[in-house]
Amino acid sequence: MVGVWTIAGSLEPFPVLSRLDLVPAPVEAALKNLDGADRVAVSPIDASLADTAEFCAHYGSPLEASANCVVVAGKRGSEIRYAACMVLATMRADVNGVIRKRLNARKASFAPMDEAVALTGMEYGGITPIGVPADWPILVSPEVAAAPELVVGSGIRASKILIPGDVLMKLPGAEVLDLARVLDQ
Repeated sequence: MVGVWTIAGSLEPFPVLSRLDLVPAPVEAALKNLDGADRVAVSPIDASLADTAEFCAHYGSPLEASANCVVVAGKRGSEIRYAACMVLATMRADVNGVIRKRLNARKASFAPMDEAVALTGMEYGGITPIGVPADWPILVSPEVAAAPELVVGSGIRASKILIPGDVLMKLPGAEVLDLARVLDQ
């Protein structure tokens, strides 16, 4: 599977376990324990093109095969609960509805950039659910879970991970939740 990616465009995918130099330490640790990691690839990219739209346009990877990971912070009183949420790039996460309720929070919002970076050990714009803190739920939209191939962040801006949705669902704490809606055109 690693060698055949229909969504790769002009990327040069490598088996991820052979190129752990392209991911940060928390992602490396998680990949070493991930059932199905042999079906995951990584590709170096120009870090200035890490944002989804620019990445897809430059590398010829379809937007509908890109999944974004957003870190959501839910607050109830003084307690803050975090979640990594995976939605297709063509969709928007329902932070104040479904995700807020799942976190049992009164208020939910995207975690501030410096907080998300500090808590994950990853670069902003490259955050991936692979390697997030173990106590975080990984909330995955059904579209992402069912995708045969996805491009996701690698934890840094200078590479991307290619992964089947079913392998993503093997991450500890991963659960399918109808948490997204299609972006208005």
